[in-house]
This record gives sequence, C-alpha cells and structure tokens, in this order.
Amino acid sequence: MNNKMFTAEKEIRLDMFLVEKLQETRNQIDQLISKGFVTVQNKKKAKSGLKLFIGQEVTVNLPQMQPEVALEVNFEIEVVYEDEYFMVINKPSGVIVHGAPSVKEATLVDWLKKKNISLSTISGEERHGIVHRIDKGTSGLLVVAKTNEAHVVLSKQLEDKTMGRYYIAITDLPLKDDITISAAIARNPANRLKMGVVPSGKFARTSFIKLDLSKNEKYEVIAAKLFTGRTHQIRVHLETLQRHILGDTLYGFKGNTDKIKRVYLHAFSLYLKHPMTNVDMNFNVSLPEDMENFYKSNFNEENYNEKINNEYILNRFNSII
Repeated sequence: MNNKMFTAEKEIRLDMFLVEKLQETRNQIDQLISKGFVTVQNKKKAKSGLKLFIGQEVTVNLPQMQPEVALEVNFEIEVVYEDEYFMVINKPSGVIVHGAPSVKEATLVDWLKKKNISLSTISGEERHGIVHRIDKGTSGLLVVAKTNEAHVVLSKQLEDKTMGRYYIAITDLPLKDDITISAAIARNPANRLKMGVVPSGKFARTSFIKLDLSKNEKYEVIAAKLFTGRTHQIRVHLETLQRHILGDTLYGFKGNTDKIKRVYLHAFSLYLKHPMTNVDMNFNVSLPEDMENFYKSNFNEENYNEKINNEYILNRFNSII
C-alpha cells in the first residue's frame, strides 16, 4: 500500500478532487472509493459524490493499481441542454446506455466519464447519472443527473409523471385509428428476450396517433405517448395490434433488414420540471438522418415540416387525451 494525503482547497466532489490529484480515470477513482481505499477526515465509507469542504483531509491507501483496459469510445453525443444539476442528451441509435456483465462495448456512461462530466452516484457503479434509459437501437432524448439531489428529484418526476417523453416511429402497416392501449406487461414466458402482454404483469398505457401514410400506403409514421415506462412498452403494445416498427425483428418485423439496420423509433420530445427551480422545461430534437431519409424517400416530402413537427404532434395528442 502507498498512502497519499491531500487537503481540499475548494468545495468539490470527492471523485473529481481525486481525478485532479491522482490523474487517474473516473472509473479507477470510483473503484478506489467503492472498495474502501479512500477516507475523508479519517472516516471510511466515503462516496464518490461526497462534497468536500475547504480544509478537509483526504487519505488514499493506494493498492498496486492494475492498468485499466479502457473501452474505446468511438462515438459522439449531442448535448441538448446542460447546467450544474443535470443534462439532456440526444442518444444516437446503437449506443447502450449503461454497462452490464454481458456488455463488451463502450456505453453512454463511458462517454460521460471520458468527458469528465460530474455524475450522480445513487444508481450504482455501472449507472452513474442515469435517471432513465432507452434501448440500444432507439435514438432520442435522455436525462442525465449530475448531482444526487437532482437525481432524486428527477426520479420522483418519472414516478409522478411530471417527466415524460413522446416518440416517433415508422411502422410496417398503418393503424386503423388513433388508439390508446392499456395492457399489463411482463417478461414473455415463451421468449426471455422479449416482453409481452401478461395479465399478471405491471400496468402499462400507451397512446398512438397516426401522422402520415407512405406513398404506397404500406408504411405509416406514428407518434406515441407513454403514460408508464415499461421495458419495450411501445413495441409490445404495437405487437398486440399486429403492427411492427421497421427494423424491429424481435417483435415481428419481416422486411428488408439490409436497408433498415435498426429499429425506427425515436424519442423526439421530453418534458420535465427543473429539479432545483421547479420551472417547466421542454426539449425536442429532429428525426435522425436514417429515419428522415426513409421518410423523404417513401412519403410525400412536402408533408415533412408539417407532420413531423413538435407543435403539430403535441396538439394532436392534446385533442385525443
């Protein structure tokens, strides 16, 4: 063991303080803290997000550190909004939100750590900052908490529905009408990779509205509003209507996967209250390039600005809900 002692010269999070002092990665610092190698004022059980005050002493009992095998972060992410408490990002398709034992590639959390962004720690080692998630293939808006206090408030908003998202999808068949589905969801007993409508599952409710029909009347752009946040909820509820999102082979899409390389589902609109000021906030982002190109190739392009429009879609939902 090699002991090092430092004194805080300013108010700062413990993990960021040690990143500066030890010149190690955020992940290595988090490991040191979680394994009990760091004490503050000679008290153990320190946490990464602990706020240090001027004059506090930090002791690090450095073990023989093994070089970290860093996963290559070969993607960039658009930051839609950021302040000292939280940020809203536009996750691209193909990026996993957080790690798991089976994940062998860089995640959104890895990208955040690479950028040395201060993150909340209450969700555990692999999920620093993650308030909610979207699937790897899905793109769109996601909230990241930078402080534990903000994380608690934002998580509560998810529960009481003062935070929510709207999605745009392209389906393989048009809906008959705008529709709201209430059907409980749980793990599919016949296929553990899927979720399904199971009477003993958790309550789930989704509203769908029709936006635009393709020129050959085969495809349709729809929007979805979630009233609950179950895994694969939009995809499961569409499957009950014998409709499937383009690219969603897990839930029954049987089209050309050579041209459609991911699930055409995008979280385009997000609303919440600022976790500290309680001010209403709304964010929206355009369709990603692959979905926009598909639309302009298969739908009437002159309808794009009118139909794929945040104000138009929200007004449509307000008229039926």
